[in-house]
Amino acid sequence: MFRFLKYTFLLLAAVAIVFIAWCYIPPARQSIEAADYPWKKGMTAAEVDQTARELLSQMTLEEKIDQLHGDQAYPLFLKGIVRWFVLGQGRNIAYAGRNDRLHIPPLGAADGPRGVSLLGKTTCFPVTMARGASWDPALERRVGAAMGIESRVRGVNYNLGGCINLLRNPAWGRAQETYGEDPWLLGEMGAAWVRGVQQHNVMACVKHFALNSLENNRFKVNVTTDERTLREVYLPHFKKCVDAGAASFMSAYNQVNGEYCGHNRYLLTDILRQEWGFQGFVSSDWIYGIYAASPAANAGMDVEMPLPRHYSDLAQAVREGRVAEKTIDEMVLRVLRTKLWFITRPDPQAYTPDMVASPQHRALALESAEKSMVLLKNEAGFLPFQPAKLKKIAVIGPLATAENTGDHGSSAVKPPTLVTLLEGIQTAVGAGVEVIYEPGINAQKAAAAAGQADAVVLVAGYRYNDEGENLSPFRDANDPVKWGSGGDRIFLRLREDDEVRIQTISAVNPRTVVVVVGGSAIVMDSWQSQVPAILMAWYPGMEGGTALANILFGKVNPSGKLPFTIAHSEADYPWFSPMTDTITYGPYHGYTLLDKKGKTAAFPFGFGLSYTTFSYSKLTGAKPVLSPTDTLQVLVNVTNTGQSAGEEVVQLYIGFENSPVERPKKLLRGFEKIGLQAGETKVVRFQLPVRELAYYDPTQKKWVVAPGRYAALVGNSSRDEDLQRTPFEVR
Repeated sequence: MFRFLKYTFLLLAAVAIVFIAWCYIPPARQSIEAADYPWKKGMTAAEVDQTARELLSQMTLEEKIDQLHGDQAYPLFLKGIVRWFVLGQGRNIAYAGRNDRLHIPPLGAADGPRGVSLLGKTTCFPVTMARGASWDPALERRVGAAMGIESRVRGVNYNLGGCINLLRNPAWGRAQETYGEDPWLLGEMGAAWVRGVQQHNVMACVKHFALNSLENNRFKVNVTTDERTLREVYLPHFKKCVDAGAASFMSAYNQVNGEYCGHNRYLLTDILRQEWGFQGFVSSDWIYGIYAASPAANAGMDVEMPLPRHYSDLAQAVREGRVAEKTIDEMVLRVLRTKLWFITRPDPQAYTPDMVASPQHRALALESAEKSMVLLKNEAGFLPFQPAKLKKIAVIGPLATAENTGDHGSSAVKPPTLVTLLEGIQTAVGAGVEVIYEPGINAQKAAAAAGQADAVVLVAGYRYNDEGENLSPFRDANDPVKWGSGGDRIFLRLREDDEVRIQTISAVNPRTVVVVVGGSAIVMDSWQSQVPAILMAWYPGMEGGTALANILFGKVNPSGKLPFTIAHSEADYPWFSPMTDTITYGPYHGYTLLDKKGKTAAFPFGFGLSYTTFSYSKLTGAKPVLSPTDTLQVLVNVTNTGQSAGEEVVQLYIGFENSPVERPKKLLRGFEKIGLQAGETKVVRFQLPVRELAYYDPTQKKWVVAPGRYAALVGNSSRDEDLQRTPFEVR
């Protein structure tokens, strides 16, 4: 018996060693390069369509179905999991649909909200929410283009990084992966990212379609909503990405009005394709995105990723008449046309390994971090620091030394280098200023360091295990200290130890700036009055420490604006419960909800301070009366009235004065980021088609521009006192 157990153990050990060794071997790469395929470069859309149909005509049923699912058989999928979670190796590229006989290229997919995810060392940009705070679509297009370049270098032609789900409640764990709470801002920034990625012939995937704003119970929750709310609040940003030419959409895990999104024909076919004219393909969210082959295929789900859990049954479903072969053909055509279109576009440049995390991309990551940080409070010009007037700075908080770039789930990126917040400050001050660092775990040491410093930088906030993709079923919602791996947030304040640290340190040294790290809104009412300055730094990416120092010491003037509302209380946000099975999404959240309730925000949507000041004057509308087919034109003078150059985000809201149906008090309908030298004035012109004032009438099933009184509201935040008003009518 002992000998049997001994040999059994040795055999199992040998199998384990062989398996681990196999997992260490990177999986084979499939080619996505046009040079390896016979298709003519620069084909027209008609030629692409004809070629796709010719290929389809040559396919067997099994070959057609092979185009409709990921290639990762279970052993390879398991290998990828082990390489990622156990061995810390790069994640596999997820391939789908290569056909060597017919020379059809595969989809080669990788994630990427803040960089090409876990395919070696790549550029790590600030998280998407931070980039939303830049309010700078031109900058975001450049970030998307850099991701497109690094995708190509890494052998990826399908980038899954386009998360544009609306932030309804800041407790949502994956809030950091999107651009904010407002559909207009989401649409403008998401469309810019799509255009940037796709200019390098990488297919951009926009996700998660739709109403995905709850993480822990994402596989099960049923989100109910009425038709107007769906159309006016939760879908407009996706439509903007369709108009930008997005190659692909990814369905969400959750249900919408009782139907899983991967099976939801109303979303995937009726709205996305028939109403919006989307020409690309839809892929499922991974592993649990669909639950059966026939309802998914009949709904318009094209590609099951990353392996055929259910689409392995499609051939049988066709033979049994549950899915028409014509339906399969339409699915395959959508995939083929998209792949052929992108692989036959002429490349704007060559793609070489030195482009990954290149000096240019690192500089872009730095610029993005600098333009994303939001100065929330700055009493009496406390910032920027002047090193010549400082002898000693105390940096306090464990996050100051953490390599803290955000979620460790599907959006994780490993940069080749990373500048921590402490390192950035140490480099910026040089040898002339002493920097004292204390983690703050020992309250007496932290207080002693703060007491002897001329100024204190106190870093507080979250890590990957506080918020992010829910990767662990073991998170204890009753014990906020023992949080597991990601998921929805349990509360909207800082951790208790952070709040105590702020109160203790600010009492010892009132010359304290709190640098907040996180991916979404954090309620600050219990401590914000105790410090003269607050800076929202987000998860700022690989150059975050340098960016922070550049702002603290005035090398860069902060220009970020909040992409969401920071309320005074958790109760000011819509109801949220991480493990609920059902939830209703209403028409109001964020600034529209506070407006409806007549409440003020602690820090309003669109708010952010600068080291200079700006004034607005001469707000005019070109025409006082407009028709539904007209274009509203609004002009405003913006002047830098301070002593230094700076950037300002000029925001246009539309006020609904006498709407025949219930509407928010105002809605964002335009913005422009401008740079001004001290004393300089620029004229900012907004042009908005009147059709953008429409509401959705579910009885008529169409958008309606109501006649009546409106107002164009222009300023630097959504707060009423920050906006100037010019009225107009629609007749």
